[in-house]
Order: sequence, then structure tokens, then C-alpha cells
Amino acid sequence: MVVGEQLRVEVQRNVSAALAEDIGTGDLTACLVHDGVEARGRVITREAAVICGRAWFDAAFAALQPAALVTWHVRDGDRVEPGQALCDVTASARTLLTAERTGLNFLQLLSGTATRTRRFVDAVEGTRASIVDTRKTLPGLRLAQKYAVLVGGGVNHRIGLYDGVLIKENHIIAAGGIREVMAEARRITPSHAFIEIEVETLDQLREALDAGARMILLDNMSLEQMAKAVQIADGAAELEASGGVSLERVREIAETGVDRISIGGLTKDVTAIDLSLRHIEE
Repeated sequence: MVVGEQLRVEVQRNVSAALAEDIGTGDLTACLVHDGVEARGRVITREAAVICGRAWFDAAFAALQPAALVTWHVRDGDRVEPGQALCDVTASARTLLTAERTGLNFLQLLSGTATRTRRFVDAVEGTRASIVDTRKTLPGLRLAQKYAVLVGGGVNHRIGLYDGVLIKENHIIAAGGIREVMAEARRITPSHAFIEIEVETLDQLREALDAGARMILLDNMSLEQMAKAVQIADGAAELEASGGVSLERVREIAETGVDRISIGGLTKDVTAIDLSLRHIEE
């Protein structure tokens, strides 16, 4: 899970890279404005959304002008409606003009991820299923997007290859079978990491359970197969449904009784929320 100091460091890393990419050797257009002129701006949403990314927005302005003031009217996780004011920014006109796009890019993208996640979470409300992300994230923005999933009410899967073992078909084949790969996984996996194994059939599920699996991913199974898998496992393992999950279908999947539903589209198919920073006349 993305938390605390790790997230703070990531915000600074993300924003530094984004500003360097955008500004390069200097903002030529902002130089049209006299240095030292104060300005105010207000961020407005043009559509309904779940807001996420305040820390990245703040950091974009603070990096250029530590004294820049961002006054928020909403928190991460709040639902907002079209036309609603999200925050006011007071800074030099040059800072406002230069940091505007970087700040909005993060706020728009992460709000898009949080909003999409919340739709899936709302769709399975009342069932036992959690909505879980994957490693299908935008390069360089994994922790940011996984934070946005949390803000949207979802659950983080492993952050990367280092904090969890997910055994897939090729791992099973290379290791010589389900029992063999599970034994090796238990031997090498550190105590802080979990072990999960992917199965494609109910026979493989039974074999994984016999081998001691306590987290099992049901790969592209039908609704009937998933419901049967829940009966077979009978609480002995946490079951995760994956593959072909859409907003229209997710409720049916949740009602089979699975514990988790992982969705790559939470982070890889995200659409940014439409936001605008309007300059306010004094």
C-alpha cells in the first residue's frame, strides 16, 4: 500500500520530472509578464468527479515559488459536481502561468483514476468483493496512480515485483507444476510479501488448494466457474477474479462470492477529468 514518507518522496520526484520536461531551459511565454506581478487563479471542474492529487498540484507551485498559496475547498476523495471550485491559487503571475499545466495534469489524471475506481466500488457495494488494481500503470506514475485507487475506495495489489509473488502459467510450467512452484515460493519469499497463484480451471484450483495456496487468482473464468470455485475453496483461500472485467459485468462477478476483483483498466485506461484554471481579476 502507498503511504506516508514513500508517497511524499514520490510526489517530489514526479513533479520535478514533469516541470523539467515542460520548462526545459525556461518558459518563454511567461516572460511576456513582468516579474513580480501578483496573480490569483481558481481551479474549476467541468464534470462530476472524485478529486485526487492535491499534493502534486501544491508541489508544482511550491517548486517554483515556495511562498505560493493554494487554498483548497475540497479534499482528496471528495465527490464534486460540474462548475464547482476546487481551489484558489495566489502566486506571482509567472509562477501561475508556468506551473498551471503541470499542476492540472496531475490533478486531472489522478482524479480520473480515482473517479473510475469509485464507479467500480459503487457497482459492487453490498457484496464482499474489493476492487483491486494491477501493475498496468502509466510508466513513472505507479505510486501516484495506486494512491488514486485508494482514494477512489479501491485496494492496492502488489506495488511491483518486489513486494509480492504472483505465480502465473509460465512460472508453473518452468517450475514443474503447481505443487513444485508453491513449495519453491514458500522457500524463497520473504515474510513481508504474499504468495498468490493463478489458475485457469477448477482442477487447477483444487490442486493449488491441496498445495497450500491461500491466495488464488481465477483467470478469465465464467460466472458459473467462479461461483463453483467459491464453493470448492470454502474459505480456505482468498479468491481473486481477473480478466474481462467491465463496469457492466463487475456486479455479476462480485455476486459469485469472490473476495477480490482486479481490474487493469483502473489505471491503464483512465481518462483525465476536465479541469480549468481561471485567472481572477482583482
